[in-house]
Amino acid sequence: MQATGYWPIYGEDDELCFTWSTSRGSAHIAQQLKGFEGVLLSDGYAAYDRYARHKPQITQAQCWAHTRRYFERAHKSDPAADEALTLIGGLYRVEQRIRDKGLEGENKLDYRSRHALPIAERFFAWCHTQRQRMDLLNSEPLARALVYADNHQAQLKVYLGDPQVPIDTNHLERALRVIPMGRKNWLFCWSEVGAKHVGIIQSLLTTCRLHNVDPYTYLVDVLQRVALHPARAIIELTPRVWKARFAEHPLRSDLDHAH
Repeated sequence: MQATGYWPIYGEDDELCFTWSTSRGSAHIAQQLKGFEGVLLSDGYAAYDRYARHKPQITQAQCWAHTRRYFERAHKSDPAADEALTLIGGLYRVEQRIRDKGLEGENKLDYRSRHALPIAERFFAWCHTQRQRMDLLNSEPLARALVYADNHQAQLKVYLGDPQVPIDTNHLERALRVIPMGRKNWLFCWSEVGAKHVGIIQSLLTTCRLHNVDPYTYLVDVLQRVALHPARAIIELTPRVWKARFAEHPLRSDLDHAH
C-alpha cells in the first residue's frame, strides 16, 4: 500500500498550498517545485535532501525545531543531551530578542552573526566531541541525533546568513493544524479527488487567515466573480492579491442584502 498525504508548501509571501500525493517519494516535490530557485526550508525528510542535491539554484535550509526533537528524544536515555537542548534554546532566545527589537534586514543578520553564530559553532563543536565517545553506541538515540545534526550542519546554518530565512518551520506547522483538525471533523475524504479538493479549499482558507481576510467574505465574492474573471488573471482571485484589489468593495450575497 502506498503512503498518501498532503505536502504543504509555504511561500515567501505568506501563502500556503496543501498539495495531495499518493506517495511520499521525491517525484512529487520535483513536480510541485519545478523551476523553483532560492532557499528551500524543510524538515529532515530525506526526500527533500534527494531533491535539492545537485541543484545549484536551490539552497537547502533545515529546521532547528526538528533537530531539537532528536535531542529531546535522546534525553530520556542520555542526560548529555541536556547540553544540546541548552544551546539550541540559546538560538531561540536570540530569535526572540530579534522579534522584541523589531530587527529586519541587515540589522537582523548582524545580530544573528554576533549572538547566534557563536552558539551554533559551540553546538556543532559539542556534537563533534560527543561523537568521539567510546561508550556511545550507534543505535542509541543520542548517537542518531548527533549524526543527524552533523550531516545537516551546512543546512542548519543557512538561516544565519540570510535574514529572510526563519530558524524553523513552525510557521508551517501552525498552519498545518487544519488538516489533523479536519480528520476529526469529517474523518474521510472518500476519494483522491475529494482529498485534492479538500487541499484546495484549505489552501484558500488558511491563506485568508494568514492575510487577515475574512474567509466568508472572500468566498462569497470570488464565487460570484470567477465566472466572468479572465483566466489569464486568475492570480487576482488568490487571497493575497484579492485583498489588495477587491477587499474594500467585495461582492455580497443576496442573504447579506436581506439584512
